[in-house]
Amino acid sequence: MKYFKHLKTTTLSVMAIIFLWTIVPQSACAQNKLQKQKQKESNQEYKKKMKEFKQGNWQISGSSRSLEVALLTHYEKLLDESNQDFVSVVTKCQSINLCRQAALNNALNQYAMLAGSSVKGRATALLRNNEIMPQEAIDKFIAGYENEIRAEVSGVLTESFSVVQNNGATNSYQTFFILNEEKAGVARQRAFERSLRETKITIKEAEEISRFVNEGVKFE
Repeated sequence: MKYFKHLKTTTLSVMAIIFLWTIVPQSACAQNKLQKQKQKESNQEYKKKMKEFKQGNWQISGSSRSLEVALLTHYEKLLDESNQDFVSVVTKCQSINLCRQAALNNALNQYAMLAGSSVKGRATALLRNNEIMPQEAIDKFIAGYENEIRAEVSGVLTESFSVVQNNGATNSYQTFFILNEEKAGVARQRAFERSLRETKITIKEAEEISRFVNEGVKFE
């Protein structure tokens, strides 16, 4: 009897190992296929963007790398699902330094606006149910959150590369940023906690708004 029990256990173990041998390669194969698809899409985007740069006579700015290398490196970073592409465009700026600073400021303001609008509607609807909190206090909370976001995101918005287009007396300028969503999520949460201290939002409402904050920011 003990022999048959041992044989049964051994058989089940062997079957489990065989099952894993068949599943693991399939899983690895699926991951490789997905990675190849992402790489293919990245290559297509790279070629399309390089064509646009060449047709528009865009030149790399503030870097010793070639535009081709800078753009390729940028798209390689985007293969990481935690990274997002964030582009800031400035027109009619007279000097490169002014162009670059304006592009950074625009990026910070744009992200703060997106982060604020992503929670504003739902947070406002939620807080209006609380008759104790007037609209003025709600607006103050949202504005405070956007201001805190603007300060926080500067540490997680990384410049990838910039390009400039000379239009004679003025320039057009584009800065391509990489935004890591994991780091940005931490930054949004810190901004939310700081803006929360100046309000009368209850714990239950705060937890609900925190969920909105953690959902992330969707770019167009």
